[in-house]
Amino acid sequence: MKLKIPVISLLFIFTAFNLSTQAQTQYFKYVDPFIGSEGDANIIVGPSCPFGMVKPGPDCSLFSNSGYKSDLTLPIFGFSQVHVSGTGGGPKYGNISVMPFVGDLDSINQTSTRKNETSALGYYSVSLGKHNIKTEITTTNKVTFYKFSYINSSKKAIKVDPGFFLGEGCLIYGNEAQYLVGSEIEVISDNEVCGYSRINGGWNAGGAYTVYFHAVFDKPFKEFKTWEAEKLYSGKKAQIDSGEKTGALLNFGDADGNTIQMKIGISFISTLKAKQNIENETPGWKFDDVLTQTQQKWEKLLSRIEIDKNSTEKQKKMFYTGLYHSMLMPVDRTGENPLWKSNAPYYDDFYAIWDTYRSVHPLVTIIDPKRQVDIVNSLIDIYQHDGYMPDARSGNFNGRTQGGSNCDVLIADAYTKNLKGIDYKEALNAMLKNADVSPGGNEQKEGRGGLSDYNSLGYVSIKYPRSGTRTVEYSYDDFCIALVAKGLGNENVFARFARQAGNWQNLWRTYTQFGSNGFVMPRDENGNWVDSFKCSIGEISSIPYTPSLVEQGQCCLWWNSYMYEASSWEYSLSVPHDVAGLINRCGGKEAFESRLNTFFDKKLYNVGNEPSFLSSNLYHWIGKPELSSDRVLGIIKEKYNDSRKGLPGNDDSGAMSSWLAFHMMGIYPNAGQSYYLIHTPVLAESVIHLENGNSFKIVAKNLSETNKYIKSAKLNKKTYSKTWIEHVDIEAGGVLELEMSDKPLNWGNSDLPPSLRFN
Repeated sequence: MKLKIPVISLLFIFTAFNLSTQAQTQYFKYVDPFIGSEGDANIIVGPSCPFGMVKPGPDCSLFSNSGYKSDLTLPIFGFSQVHVSGTGGGPKYGNISVMPFVGDLDSINQTSTRKNETSALGYYSVSLGKHNIKTEITTTNKVTFYKFSYINSSKKAIKVDPGFFLGEGCLIYGNEAQYLVGSEIEVISDNEVCGYSRINGGWNAGGAYTVYFHAVFDKPFKEFKTWEAEKLYSGKKAQIDSGEKTGALLNFGDADGNTIQMKIGISFISTLKAKQNIENETPGWKFDDVLTQTQQKWEKLLSRIEIDKNSTEKQKKMFYTGLYHSMLMPVDRTGENPLWKSNAPYYDDFYAIWDTYRSVHPLVTIIDPKRQVDIVNSLIDIYQHDGYMPDARSGNFNGRTQGGSNCDVLIADAYTKNLKGIDYKEALNAMLKNADVSPGGNEQKEGRGGLSDYNSLGYVSIKYPRSGTRTVEYSYDDFCIALVAKGLGNENVFARFARQAGNWQNLWRTYTQFGSNGFVMPRDENGNWVDSFKCSIGEISSIPYTPSLVEQGQCCLWWNSYMYEASSWEYSLSVPHDVAGLINRCGGKEAFESRLNTFFDKKLYNVGNEPSFLSSNLYHWIGKPELSSDRVLGIIKEKYNDSRKGLPGNDDSGAMSSWLAFHMMGIYPNAGQSYYLIHTPVLAESVIHLENGNSFKIVAKNLSETNKYIKSAKLNKKTYSKTWIEHVDIEAGGVLELEMSDKPLNWGNSDLPPSLRFN
């Protein structure tokens, strides 16, 4: 007799098995914070919570953005509590440094060699060669937890240095250097120290910001000295802000045991708030418990995307480290805004939206949509109190707008993906402020530089820096405004900005290079094409302008080029809202295919910078998605790996990493719009566990190095001919099944992705 098990029981057993399997898989263990720590990626190697306010770690270079250099011949100056990850330009932060040492309190300089570095999610450790002290670090959102292990020493000591920071008077990026405004330190008791660091400038050329701290130790110190302007004072409890550097040396003597633990809370409000952060987030002294809590926070997010268990260890490391890097910035400082009181969330360190709008924020929208809602609401709140949404922001100040008003893209992306809890009418007001009101004065700070040209001529002339970049990006920003206005029923605004979405064509010049015709080229305010630029640096007086030229560094300063960080070849392919119109401008599908092949074959493409991010998928719009897949897989194979040099350039707050994560799954967003392009994945299976309780699976059947072309597709068992998928389809849950083959057939040849679509 066959035993009959009720269907509901089978469902329970299957669900329980799945939950048990998921519980056994610890995705955080696949994260390797050392990936991207060498080369130009500028990744932090210290611990952080998701979007965490404190990002402690070793400072081995005064002019590194992350403070870190992997060269073990470089000494450690100390461990500071606030860093940025994956950024370029001049350094920012590096505030409130601490350093364990052994000996008398007679020297402020306690640098040391290092060895035996270890880094894992939520954890960093290193042995200091000078006194053989092991330093271990973990963190909560606003508190760093240190464990210092000494070897049988009777002179255990710790240096607390609020006067330390990165990029002081940096000559390489003179206008991006940081400068001391003041610092202060106070010894409160025999196990507590507090104070602050007030710094001006940095990458975004922002105003003064203050990082307050409160430090508490699990054992009392027996002696201390404080300093001001490098002069030590024995027993003087406070060094009040006089505009000089201050700090303290603490002697714990032969304190019981070989370890001293330290908790240091950070605040942008006050030292009292820093103390409260310790009390709220780390009430005890169990280092491992704090580490476990941080791991669990990450696990909750990382497990939202489950990949094929048969994936290689290398693939798992690359993918989950990519997710990890994508959720380090911007920084959640809700409750830590010193400028105004608001019920809205507060986020800082948008570094910069020009870098992150294309793939970081769309990835956060999939993994943690409530977080993305908070981020967008923070942008609107900044507009309401500071006057403009930022393109870049750090240390509570807008600054360093690189291209367009790219917060507009984030608004459109949220709107088209139906994220709830956002006042889109007020968001549209913020977008219109960007489009209608010139920021005046420092046009790198916020808003749209060159706006008077753009709104009168339809393009930005060369009398403004980055005029080509601005024109191309403002056109896309205008498309995003039109899209939101259309959805809100504002037809007058829609009509105006739908028209302006074509302004990129006002710089389109008939010009041939490498067999391709038509490029975005410079014009003056009288409409004349400009064939050369006068050089402001170097020995050459002028330089001819060609589409392949990147003039930064050889003819002009970084921010004064015609195209920001890229060539006209790259920007002339950057029309994400109207690829069909771009193809027509380039001479049709055959000419466009030839142009793309030239672009890649002549190495004019740069995955290490964002203007090229969508370019590898542009073959979709000529009905040849197989060529997009070839390019994507080739780029990943050549430019990405799981080594310390595994990222192709500045990670840019997770931009390079999120590009990789999306493409490994086989989908890629066209940011600001509601769909994702489908291409050959690296992973045979990915399951997105959505916040609404649904799951969406992407399966590539028979995927291999030879079977790398999509022969056919099914969505929920129905034939699917589109080469893109809508966000609403992913949110609904289901299965996208890709049948793979060793040769391309006709899938995707005729059903082309949207272009200039306002719905």
